Amino acid sequence: MSFLWSLTIPCRECLIEGDTSSVWHVAKAIHKLEFAFGVIPNIRAKGVASTKAAELLNHMQLEDPVSMDNMGIPEIDTVILLDREVDMVTPMCSQLTYEGLLDEMLEIHNGSVEVDASIMGAQQDGKKVKVPLNSSDKLYKEIRDLNLHVVVQVVRQKATSIQQDYAEVKSTNTQSVSELKDFVKRLHSLPEIARHVNLAQHLQSFAAKPAFHARVEIEQIILEAQTYETCYEYIEEIIQKQEPIETVLRLLVLFSLTNGGLPKKNFDYLRREILHSYGFEHMPLLYNLEKAGLVKRQESRTNWPVISRALQLIVDIKDPENPDDIAYIFAGYAPLSIRLVQHAVRSGWRSIEELLKLLPGPHMDLKRGVSTISSSELLPGSGSQQSTDRVGHRSLVLVVFIGGVTSAEIAALRFLSAQEGMGYDFLVATTKVITGNTLLRPIIASSKEGMI
Repeated sequence: MSFLWSLTIPCRECLIEGDTSSVWHVAKAIHKLEFAFGVIPNIRAKGVASTKAAELLNHMQLEDPVSMDNMGIPEIDTVILLDREVDMVTPMCSQLTYEGLLDEMLEIHNGSVEVDASIMGAQQDGKKVKVPLNSSDKLYKEIRDLNLHVVVQVVRQKATSIQQDYAEVKSTNTQSVSELKDFVKRLHSLPEIARHVNLAQHLQSFAAKPAFHARVEIEQIILEAQTYETCYEYIEEIIQKQEPIETVLRLLVLFSLTNGGLPKKNFDYLRREILHSYGFEHMPLLYNLEKAGLVKRQESRTNWPVISRALQLIVDIKDPENPDDIAYIFAGYAPLSIRLVQHAVRSGWRSIEELLKLLPGPHMDLKRGVSTISSSELLPGSGSQQSTDRVGHRSLVLVVFIGGVTSAEIAALRFLSAQEGMGYDFLVATTKVITGNTLLRPIIASSKEGMI
């Protein structure tokens, strides 16, 4: 994947009020991109905000056209626009990749996390330090998308290797100058290794707790639509224990979304329990969650099992250290959003037309005439290699998440790009990189000020 492009546009109003005015900025940003890379020939959109952005993008091309003279074949083959609302299930799940866990537990801001200096091995109690996390850190680039237990193995192996090399250098004088230079070069990576040893150890102290394992396990049960009573009782229990409100709401939203809502009796009971445990000032919060369709009364049978089976969202990962499916990201759950991207790239929306109707919002599949080569030839997933051969490099697909994207979903796209036989790279644009907590937090905060 070439880059992540964050548009930093707040989209709380899209979720609660249905206000899509901010999507103009999304469309404008894509249109500006077209002036540099050419008119994007394929637009696929799903969701109210995304289809509006697609329409605006077409309108902007009419009002302020990108000249197609001398542009040749566009650099970006397809843009896929997805509303966060289309898949609210994924951000409610606990991220299990290294970068995802860092964001969940420490919250990444502007490419860094702020932690106590003691965590990084410094003897400065109470002092905070910023730890950079970006692709210039070669080790971070290597491990960011791995599961935590694999990360621990990788950094331990690298640290042990350098220790062994040091012991060898110390015990003998037979090394050549080039061998010594190579050893010194490897020593330069020590700060990176130490940094990630400390961070991984800190994350492990959380991830090893029984409560974390229990939460991940109950998420899997909810996603697999197994035992309703087990899930309901677990949520009731953590409410009574007064666990952080964000933790409770994430599981409650996940449960409601995959279950098509809660039966009225259970819905009313859990609402009362939340108010008793966390205070009646949370009444507006519960109202806003219901208004956004995140926690609701059950009115019909859930479509989740149909969607899950059709898109193969639940996958048995036999070798987590060498995964062959994006489902490794969530220990067996393939993000719904990324499965949609896979279908959009391979064959457009045609193959899953009926399935898309089960998901929130309208969908759109537009072809814009920019060359004599057909769009099916341009799409690398269509069986043609023309897109790769014609320019000597892989085609680009721009994926735009309106309303935010998780680090885990970005990791899934990087995983897909790296697979053998994939004829394209993904560029990711988003209004914000989110976790379930940061997605719900503005709703919680604004609800405290009164009903929105």
